[in-house]
Amino acid sequence: MMEIFNTLIYQPLYNLVVFFYANLPLQDFGLAIILTTIVIKGVFFSLSRMQIEQQKRMQEIQPKLKAIQERHKDDKEKQTKAIMECYKENKVNPFAGCLPLIIQLVFFITFYHVIMNISEKKLVITPEELYGFVKNPGEIKHLAFGFLDMLQASPILGAMAALAQYFQTKMILPQMPKKAPGEKKNGAEMADMAAIMGKQMLYLGPALVFFFSFQFPAALSLYWFVSTLLAWMQQKWIFAQNQSKALAGASQK
Repeated sequence: MMEIFNTLIYQPLYNLVVFFYANLPLQDFGLAIILTTIVIKGVFFSLSRMQIEQQKRMQEIQPKLKAIQERHKDDKEKQTKAIMECYKENKVNPFAGCLPLIIQLVFFITFYHVIMNISEKKLVITPEELYGFVKNPGEIKHLAFGFLDMLQASPILGAMAALAQYFQTKMILPQMPKKAPGEKKNGAEMADMAAIMGKQMLYLGPALVFFFSFQFPAALSLYWFVSTLLAWMQQKWIFAQNQSKALAGASQK
């Protein structure tokens, strides 16, 4: 299993970082990380788009879910069945947003190993890990942009990554419908677990990112910040596209 992981994920990522670093005129480690992140996001662009659109649909059907919860508030079995039918009719997978997060975590963990490997080797590249066409720069300069040490923790960069995580999550978070005045809590409202989990992650995710920024090298915080920022930009673009299509469709009716 480790050999497969090394061949399919670790080694390509290691070579990508080294390739960018070796071919940049300034040989800047920070720029190499940013370019590597852009490539990763580009590779998974279509998958991310599919997941974002699924989560957007999840937002749009919240009123329907609320109506179902009210209609079957005394029968949990019927309520659950009706909710699942609603998901099916609207082509919604309530847990679709988990896949991009898992992929992002896999690459985050892999990138952690890449950085730790480079650090433990005293910033000297391991020739055995390189593909034949990748130039070996020998030793990597750990300063990025002339002042930021990529191997030391950076709470400031961690705070930027946490803020990006918050706004990216907030944009895609399914909106929980407000209860009417005097309405009693109903255990069946827990049926929409995706929205509830998303609400928790709105604050938990950024808090964890900031906390770990004190433990991890700045290179990881930079990777997470750029990756999250690109995800936010992608969401904005997709939402704007969908809104334009909806307006165009409405004007044709």
